[in-house]
Amino acid sequence: MLTAVLYGLATAVPIAIGAAIGIRWNLPNPVLATLMAFGAGTMIAAVTNELFEPAYVQAGTLLASIALFCGTAVYVVADRVVETKLGSAAIGPALMLGVFLDGVPENTALGVSLTAGGSLVLVVAIAVGNLPEAVSGASLMRREHDASGRSAMMLWLFTAVVLVAVTVGGYAVSDAISPTAISIVQAFAGGATLGVLATSLMPEAYREGGWWVGLATAAGFLLAFVLG
Repeated sequence: MLTAVLYGLATAVPIAIGAAIGIRWNLPNPVLATLMAFGAGTMIAAVTNELFEPAYVQAGTLLASIALFCGTAVYVVADRVVETKLGSAAIGPALMLGVFLDGVPENTALGVSLTAGGSLVLVVAIAVGNLPEAVSGASLMRREHDASGRSAMMLWLFTAVVLVAVTVGGYAVSDAISPTAISIVQAFAGGATLGVLATSLMPEAYREGGWWVGLATAAGFLLAFVLG
């Protein structure tokens, strides 16, 4: 159980740190873009190696594919609702929504996997991806959505606490979860992550940073891939 708590904290603490940075300082847009692109690269590797591939192998093409598309659809629809209500100011809340919607199934899968030794690569990929999302999301919430520093920080801290809780919860119920159910959770998490990447993280990184953010994305991917 202690290991589950520590793994959960390892993925959640970067959220608190990133949110504090984003609220406290006005980071230059190119820096934010680089952080987002680097985080996107690590998340691409995590989706491929740690989330979808194991689900594909264990549950088969049909179940893994359905879960993947469901994860993407849930995020895309939720993001569309946020965008409709907030307009151009939606990107900050959308990034927080992404951390929550892909983080819950990711950390649940992480907690369950601890019975088999856990996945350090998944921990690193989640943590590295959460940091820039929190930095950029909190900063954009303050700058474009006029959220107070305190309210924005409380929202991000709530997200961090939830991720620790679901990691511990995943570990606690791991013995009662079938391998197929675990695979569905993994594929769903991968789909939600792809939704975040395609609709929020990578478009915003390119808009703020330009063509060279592709190099930062490749660097993030390489780091997570080598760790795997």
